[in-house]
Amino acid sequence: MADSDYEYMEDASDDDYIGDKVSSSTRAHSGAAGGKKRAQEKPRKLQAWETSRSVQKITESIVQEVEDGTRHMSIREKEEERKRKRLRKDTKPFQRGIIRHVVLVLDLSEAMLEKDMRPNRYITMIKYTQEYVREFFEQNPISQMSVLGMHDGLCIRVSELSGNPADHIAAIQGLRFPRDPEDIPKEPKGSPSLQNALELARATLYHTPSHGTREVIIVFGSLLSLDPGDIHQTIKACVRDRIRVSVIGMSARLKICSEIVTKTNAGDESEYVVATDQELLRELLLATTTPPVVRTPQATAIPAESTAALMMMGFPSRVVEDIPTLCACHGILTTGGYTCSRCSAKVCSLPITCPSCQLTLLLSTHLARSYHHLFPLRNWAEVSWKRAREKGSRECIGCLTVFPEIPDEDGESGGNNGRELNGVDRMQADGDDSEEQKASESSRYECRVCESHFCIDCDMFCHMVLHNCPGCLSRLNPASEAQSSRDVEMTG
Repeated sequence: MADSDYEYMEDASDDDYIGDKVSSSTRAHSGAAGGKKRAQEKPRKLQAWETSRSVQKITESIVQEVEDGTRHMSIREKEEERKRKRLRKDTKPFQRGIIRHVVLVLDLSEAMLEKDMRPNRYITMIKYTQEYVREFFEQNPISQMSVLGMHDGLCIRVSELSGNPADHIAAIQGLRFPRDPEDIPKEPKGSPSLQNALELARATLYHTPSHGTREVIIVFGSLLSLDPGDIHQTIKACVRDRIRVSVIGMSARLKICSEIVTKTNAGDESEYVVATDQELLRELLLATTTPPVVRTPQATAIPAESTAALMMMGFPSRVVEDIPTLCACHGILTTGGYTCSRCSAKVCSLPITCPSCQLTLLLSTHLARSYHHLFPLRNWAEVSWKRAREKGSRECIGCLTVFPEIPDEDGESGGNNGRELNGVDRMQADGDDSEEQKASESSRYECRVCESHFCIDCDMFCHMVLHNCPGCLSRLNPASEAQSSRDVEMTG
């Protein structure tokens, strides 16, 4: 029996056999011998879960060999295409409502505890909505916003309708870290209610003026809606009140969300998009900073969405006082602020609606920052190696970054990412502003007007922050501009 057991255990490891058959002294000796033997062996093969398969797949997709031995797409082109992804929008001038009244509805149900986004959906949403509020008021300084939350079957008010981004950001942060020690953090709980959220949003937007847009943006992460009544009646009320609803999903698509978006956006379902990852969630939120297009009134019983009307605004000057006085907006003592042009009431910051006479108070720079939505900067075209060789561009016009060296005609890449901008091709390119923006093979991007070449970073900065072309501005004639605007000519 012993011999048969020994022969049966022959293929097992030394440690297992010695541990069962010999004494402790022999076990120590054999263990040392086994350690030397394992040290001479080759390193073990890593398991599948121990390797970064995602990084490997990305690397293989980026640097994929093709038949002619060249790289299918370089890492640089991948990075440029990712940066230009946010520029893939229509830049045709439309009539847009630059005075917006937006209600941001956040999902605070237990579905936000899912960890498909790190660390979970709830914390990710709180982080990106704070960034969204800053960007929204940067692009829409004369607009107003309110924040609501769907929590445990109810809809709670997080912040009131106002144009101060600091108040909204502090209120969103207060969901996790309340400023008052007696308050309890609003941890995700229960189920959401779309009907309660739409009803409270309607009540919030009911008294807003007719010259502004009424919008509701819902960040929805659940797969159900716990409604106390008929939500279809609420949808009809939203259509009657001219409220647009946009939904950013964080899970599967829902039929009721599609119906809400379709009926409140005149049959357009593109306002309902599902975010598959964190980066897409951020991009979808930032995409709503562009004002919606004003619809033309149709021959229906629904009134026109926006009619041409004069709007009174005040442009107050800042005052500095030696003795603190009460402000009309918060009721606190301050030594500085702005005085209303109509009733001389003092407010802390602009833009704001005067608490005393309801006059809209803002600065001229706020109107200038909203103007670019009506006449956006046109998309720049990708430059091919042939076009770069023709123009002889060596560095970026904006930041003087050196471009990649232009290859010889024999070594030119066979790709056709860039488009020719000469003659007939330029005429065709004038109507292709809404086409998909891709990475340029030469890392150059050309303005369609002044034909200046820029790098990808200047392309992003000019279209998203500056909203002007430095090449076009630098070629303006100062003398003619001064005469046309009757300004004093500056020399020196």
